[in-house]
Amino acid sequence: MSDTDKNDQQAALDDMRESVAAFTYDGDRSVLDHLSGAPEERDLVLGDDDPRDADLAERPLTEDVAWTGRIFNVDRLRVELPDGRVAIRDVVRHPGAVAVVALTEDGRICLVRQYRTALGRVTVEIPAGKLAPGEDPLECATRELLEETGMSAEKVAFLTTIATSDGFCDELIHIYMATGLTFSRSEPDADEFINVDLVPLEELVDAVLDGRIEDAKTVVGALICDAVMHRLVPEPAGQ
Repeated sequence: MSDTDKNDQQAALDDMRESVAAFTYDGDRSVLDHLSGAPEERDLVLGDDDPRDADLAERPLTEDVAWTGRIFNVDRLRVELPDGRVAIRDVVRHPGAVAVVALTEDGRICLVRQYRTALGRVTVEIPAGKLAPGEDPLECATRELLEETGMSAEKVAFLTTIATSDGFCDELIHIYMATGLTFSRSEPDADEFINVDLVPLEELVDAVLDGRIEDAKTVVGALICDAVMHRLVPEPAGQ
């Protein structure tokens, strides 16, 4: 091993030890002077809207690209914690994505079946895809729905945005509902092999509640769609 390789290896080990020191507290916790405090009963206040949140902020000191991939990068950040200590954060930088809850007139949801190498099996998901640089999420949703399923929609409405795993990734997925569907012809990417199903919404929701659907965007999309459907149906008189 060359001296350069040895130095790189030592630097990587030093970073790893520093990371462990920053995030592992197996010893005496009495040296830590910050506590979360007792839970408060209050109305919902979103992040950064509470004046106390200013005391939680971490200040980035440096950020370097540790790895560059085809879809995302991994950056290594050194941040100053609220108590002044320095910690390391590895962050996946992702361009973002969209997902589509495509609902037919008879209450069926369009799902794609696709092999996911990361999990080593086929998953059942709502159609989704990565945003191109500068692409409008609404246009991306329309494009991805057509490419993956061959479905075109008369109406596409925004539902919500989810942070997929904000502990280490900045990916945001914008979820839309598509209605007024007609089928033409799908055009998946060259490396996408997909089967498409139309399943009753009720069956999908049951599968989510039973824990048989694990994909986060599909879980959120199904439950929001179910909630919207119930709110659109008026309660019987006298209820």
